[in-house]
Amino acid sequence: METESEPYVRLASLRQLYQVMADMNTARSLADTLQTVADGVVNALGYEMACVNLVRPDGDLVVAAFAGNSAAEALITGRVGSRTSWERRLTMGEAWGDLRFIPHTEGWVLDEDDVPQWYTDGPAPRFEDEWHPSDRLFAPMYTPGVQGSSGELLGVISVDRPRNGRHPGAWGREALQMYAFQAAIAISNARLRANMQRALVRLEREQQALRASEESFRQAFEYAPSGMAIAEMGGDQHGRILRTNDALCRLLGRPASAMRRYSFSDLVHPEDIGTLLRTSAEGGRAELRLGRRDGTYVWVSLRNSVVADAADGPRFLLTHVEDIEERKRRELQLAHRASHDSLTGLPNSAELRSRLSSRLCQRPTHAGVIESLDAAYGHPAFDVNGHGFDLASGGAQTYDGFDHHVHTVAPEAGQDDGTKGLAVLFCDLDGFKSINDRFGHNAGDAVLIEVARRLSRGVRDGDTVARLGGDEFVILADGLGRADAQDLAVRLRNEIIQPIRAEGRAVRVGASFGIGWAHCGMTADEVLKSADERMYVEKRSRPKQHRRAG
Repeated sequence: METESEPYVRLASLRQLYQVMADMNTARSLADTLQTVADGVVNALGYEMACVNLVRPDGDLVVAAFAGNSAAEALITGRVGSRTSWERRLTMGEAWGDLRFIPHTEGWVLDEDDVPQWYTDGPAPRFEDEWHPSDRLFAPMYTPGVQGSSGELLGVISVDRPRNGRHPGAWGREALQMYAFQAAIAISNARLRANMQRALVRLEREQQALRASEESFRQAFEYAPSGMAIAEMGGDQHGRILRTNDALCRLLGRPASAMRRYSFSDLVHPEDIGTLLRTSAEGGRAELRLGRRDGTYVWVSLRNSVVADAADGPRFLLTHVEDIEERKRRELQLAHRASHDSLTGLPNSAELRSRLSSRLCQRPTHAGVIESLDAAYGHPAFDVNGHGFDLASGGAQTYDGFDHHVHTVAPEAGQDDGTKGLAVLFCDLDGFKSINDRFGHNAGDAVLIEVARRLSRGVRDGDTVARLGGDEFVILADGLGRADAQDLAVRLRNEIIQPIRAEGRAVRVGASFGIGWAHCGMTADEVLKSADERMYVEKRSRPKQHRRAG
């Protein structure tokens, strides 16, 4: 580069400087930009060596690029100088605008600091502006500031050995300072591009991971062996099904396009609506029944996971639906076996007592009309035959004003006042033991099964026929008067005494009925004992020949 002593600057030099600046801004990477900056100092500004020191994130400066001397480049490239040492250099010496020049007469104090440098010695200058090998010239690079002011330190260009052997003049200093300013812009842009490229790469990787995750979820959702659904949560469309997998469609016998027209509340059994709402609101799991296309219901285990958005709150429900129909069937079978007779299928003794006890409270009652009405409405205001309560005596503590239990009453003996009660018919088969003894237990079992069938056929829907044990049966028939109960016993006896086919032969059994009446204040065992006693009274009152069978 020409000095200011020349009357003009050659156009070729300006073109070369312009080309170097263009190369800085078109480099492919940050490393290429840094090397282009160093090469431009040598090729366009007329220095034999140039070093680019770049500020690291921790504040220290690293030798990022070197040009002009391969031996020096190999020695100091990549080495680090502390920020303190660099700040010392940039505050001492002569200020040439933004440049800092430290002559050899002062620079010796820097020989032992930790800044990487290429040190050579030489004779004393022969004239005033001759360059000495120990002279130091630094061009700080600052990020662009506001309204032309300097920003943060980005790095430092250090130069050595001008080709003309002289200190740069005014034009050379201005050129180096301008070059450092343009280099800072190019390096900032290169860093920005590098950060953008890294961000794009990271974004692409995240998108790839997201796509992979979505694909994994889709496959797990679509090909899950049990039912899966996604439903809306909240708002007017709460519970509306958005998406289902094949397993759920097969379970309910409905195509996916049809499933999107429903919400879970449309499909659930009416008795299970409350369970569904609690599960939908809170997440978790529940067992309920969902409707199939053919109108039947299937038991499922439904497990909801609330998928929430950090900004908007809950958005939708991920629902897992597992078919538990077989397990429920087994549970019902076990429950049925526990409460029903294995031979006849009728309710057993425990179930009979449970049903009877559920109708009876511990407070005794009578058949009076007023008492029955008071008990039905649940709030008598006076004490009548033990039904009401005495406000003055504190009886309200033992009476629940919101108890809607209707007392079970018994018709009065010898009166026909229209009172209906819960009749308990105790049935004992006559002559059954002789059938067991003569024809064997298989024949006896066949007789019991047929008697159970005839008793069940002879009562109304809602009545209970139970096998108490052996050849004893009990019928619970509510809403009967005394004459009604007698008529029922006669009809059932007439059914039982008809011939029964057992083990290839026709046999007959007789039946004795005792009619008891259940009313509140009695226990189940007391009711059954009362009916049993009446049955034996009735059995002994009949001629012996009428009780024979075979």
